[in-house]
Amino acid sequence: MKIDLTKMVTESRNPASAEIDTLSTLDMLKVINDEDKKVALAVEAELPNIALAVDAITNAFADGGRLIYMGAGTSGRLGILDASECPPTYGTNPAMVVGLIAGGHPAILKAVENAEDNAELGKQNLIDLALTDKDVVVGIAASGRTPYVLGGMRYAKSIGSTVVAIACNPVCTMVDEANIAITPVVGPEVVTGSSRMKAGTAQKLVLNMLTSGAMIRSGKVFGNLMVDVEATNAKLIQRQTNIVVEATGVSAEEADSALNACGRHCKTAILMLLANLSAEQAKAKLDANNGFIRQALNA
Repeated sequence: MKIDLTKMVTESRNPASAEIDTLSTLDMLKVINDEDKKVALAVEAELPNIALAVDAITNAFADGGRLIYMGAGTSGRLGILDASECPPTYGTNPAMVVGLIAGGHPAILKAVENAEDNAELGKQNLIDLALTDKDVVVGIAASGRTPYVLGGMRYAKSIGSTVVAIACNPVCTMVDEANIAITPVVGPEVVTGSSRMKAGTAQKLVLNMLTSGAMIRSGKVFGNLMVDVEATNAKLIQRQTNIVVEATGVSAEEADSALNACGRHCKTAILMLLANLSAEQAKAKLDANNGFIRQALNA
């Protein structure tokens, strides 16, 4: 299969790094760093579209829907990384944010031959997940043309799911297939075609915003504290205590006492202390206010 790469920004040569193999190590790294500085500005230009995606994902969560990432290679791995960090950080069900990669689990660690070229596989992976019109599917591909991702996006669109594209080429097939297109144009890579570099960094920044933004909008952050964090190790147990102390101003001993009384659920402990409630009362009030601490306090 012949592919025309000549019109892709992500495949073009970067004049700033044309002689990079002749530079000292320090000067070589300065070139890379100078190029990396352009990434945040490219993402900034896409903030309005990222906001649309965050609101769509927030609405999906409120309606019982899911966020599903699809990608191949680096893009797929970044989606899986972002999805896997939501349960410990925000206490979400692992099924709420899902990462799919062309080639399945073996592709997380090494390339799976031709998997990204299989559009039917992308569709089938979503069928296997029992995709519904409540879900949001986010296709991730620096090139904006990966068949696996496009196959999934087209199927998702056909059943009424909201479809988001994240690509680093502004004119590409994925943009045409999406309800919301996010295209941070980071320019040509330092090493020609190595889209795991600037393009991958841009994708990671966008994914951070999608899940963090949707979790904040879903009441899983109070101030800037991750109040649904799960205590799955010693560090996170201590983080819970610190969060309750920061949110309420009580001592660490009082924070631990409240946490232990409510099964170490930060939100409940915070509401107990701020509103002088029992664990049962605080839990009931949170449930009545969809888990939003501020709403529960104002109720």
